[in-house]
Amino acid sequence: MKRKAYACAGVDIDLGNEVKATLPKLLAAAHRREVLGKVGGFGGLFALDIRKYREPVLVSSVDGVGTKLKVAFAMDTHDTIGADLVNHCVNDIAVLGAEPLFFLDYLGTGKLEARVFVDIIKGFARACVENHCALIGGETAQMPGFYQAGEYDVSGTIVGVVEKSRILDGRKAVKPGDAVIGIASSGLHTNGYSLARRILFDQLKLTPGSYLPELRNTIGAELLKVHISYGGLVRALLKRFNPPRVVNRKSQVVKAFAHITGGGFVDNIPRVLPQNCDVVIRKGTWDVPPIFRLLERSGGVPEAELYQVFNMGIGMVVVVADPQSGEVLKFIQAHGHKAWAIGKVTKGSGRARIGC
Repeated sequence: MKRKAYACAGVDIDLGNEVKATLPKLLAAAHRREVLGKVGGFGGLFALDIRKYREPVLVSSVDGVGTKLKVAFAMDTHDTIGADLVNHCVNDIAVLGAEPLFFLDYLGTGKLEARVFVDIIKGFARACVENHCALIGGETAQMPGFYQAGEYDVSGTIVGVVEKSRILDGRKAVKPGDAVIGIASSGLHTNGYSLARRILFDQLKLTPGSYLPELRNTIGAELLKVHISYGGLVRALLKRFNPPRVVNRKSQVVKAFAHITGGGFVDNIPRVLPQNCDVVIRKGTWDVPPIFRLLERSGGVPEAELYQVFNMGIGMVVVVADPQSGEVLKFIQAHGHKAWAIGKVTKGSGRARIGC
């Protein structure tokens, strides 16, 4: 049978349809009762149950995985990338107190590889199930000549909901004297990979398969550790410490969350601070994972920049009322997360500073 002209040009529509036909089975678990219709339509349908809310506010975010993809290509490991993206997006809306409702993905590639496509979607689906979030649809674009052979890009959009009166707004709640708790990351998460790759692969001449005793891991496996989702923990904290009857933000125990992504402590914490407050992060108050020590020791990068590029072992920061900070810390640890008291809120001008 003669190949179709479009397939000869590099876009195999039939292969795309064949691969997409497997989606209903892959996505069966990544479902919520509010989802209407089936995946594959021109748009995803989600019937928000407004009876659960007085004033529901939709919260959305969009993101990508960045050059962590380069490590995935080198390792030929693709199922973790989808989970990275979902968890990153969940965390971005969790800081506002939002519950994730549904997620949509975009995958662009030069040539569609069925195995790779399925692995990526499996990662999306697995993380959506873990976050009780529906994978409601997506888009796959075949663009020959646009990407290098064997490479692709992914991005995702998440939509969640929060009661208007329950939106976390640190700019109205945080005050001097509040305590800062840091929750452990699994590693680099999804930021700082361009610098990490330059240090590890270009300067140190390591390969993804290089085993380092100090990491007890290969470089590739260490860099592909999945971005942790803090969504369930955030909702548990709010349910326990900010019950619905507490309306006055100044009397809340949990004041704000900051997802430590690109920009590290320096750029992310100020996003939830009033203009008259600073946060001082005390170095040495948490266990910095070996991968960051390796990058610090070998990269020749000024310390201040390291704390702006990398999360340095802290994936989420919580600002809480100081009298209850010990109780909050124990609650986080009891939910299986490593956490430490890492700083304080002081009078200032809306900055985050790294101190001794």
